[in-house]
Amino acid sequence: MAEENSKNKKTIPLYMKAISGSLGGIVEASCLQPIDVIKTRLQLDRAGSYKGIIHCGSTIIHHEGVRALWKGLTPFATHLTLKYALRMGSNAILQTAFKDSETGKLSPQGRVMAGFGAGVLEALVIVTPFEVVKIRLQQQRGLSLELLRYKGPIHCARLIVREEGILGLWAGAAPTVMRNGTNQAAMFTAKNAFDTMLWKKNEGDGQVLQPWQSMISGFLAGTAGPICTGPFDVVKTRLMAQSKSGGELKYRGMFHAISTIYTEEGLRALWKGLIPRLMRIPPGQAIMWAVADQIIGFYEKTYLTNAPL
Repeated sequence: MAEENSKNKKTIPLYMKAISGSLGGIVEASCLQPIDVIKTRLQLDRAGSYKGIIHCGSTIIHHEGVRALWKGLTPFATHLTLKYALRMGSNAILQTAFKDSETGKLSPQGRVMAGFGAGVLEALVIVTPFEVVKIRLQQQRGLSLELLRYKGPIHCARLIVREEGILGLWAGAAPTVMRNGTNQAAMFTAKNAFDTMLWKKNEGDGQVLQPWQSMISGFLAGTAGPICTGPFDVVKTRLMAQSKSGGELKYRGMFHAISTIYTEEGLRALWKGLIPRLMRIPPGQAIMWAVADQIIGFYEKTYLTNAPL
């Protein structure tokens, strides 16, 4: 009877997990876009024009105005909204697939694989084309539309497709897949571990974390990925930023870019923009999980009883 009740037990539907991630992504993008702009400018700075995060931000404001810190917000917010919807939904599906058929439990290895699979899927379907457009917009200097090559997200995407082909929107796909797959494998595993370790929360226990608790778990879970995947993120940015319209491409692919950057700029250059990434990703995860956990918790308390999260 207990086993039958367990099988009939209602769970949080996948679409609610997707919605919770989407809304969290919108809030995250609006709050943290300036950090992402600064990170991109630092990663593209081969001449050493910027002396650090504060100098980069102040230079952008001085020469381009405060609004320039929100360049690329439309594709960034849209990309985060779709990305988190796909990430949360696909991770839930993959976790179900990796659960033990007899016990219904998810092993640590299964959790890692589900996170990696969700990261790979989001990288190929959503992240790469949106980040190509975002980076092309962010690398432009100034705010006068007459002087800018790309007039906006849609114009940018159309121009890339016309000049470079549809695959131009997937420039840097390989390092993006490696970055996002590794990031999500670490993030989902760490978030669950910190929830259990810090707040004694286990999946399926019906407990709803307070927003500040979700923020702490999300922040800590978001710290490991940027350190491990720094080179992939730098290479991704360089590959996405280069345009065939500018002549011969400097970087021919992921491994060629890594070796070229190492030879010309040194090992530390492969972690350029790490500090602003750490200023953006962990706080971003804190914001996203605070929103997502509350939405899931509200749905659970309103429509379900003791539904597993």
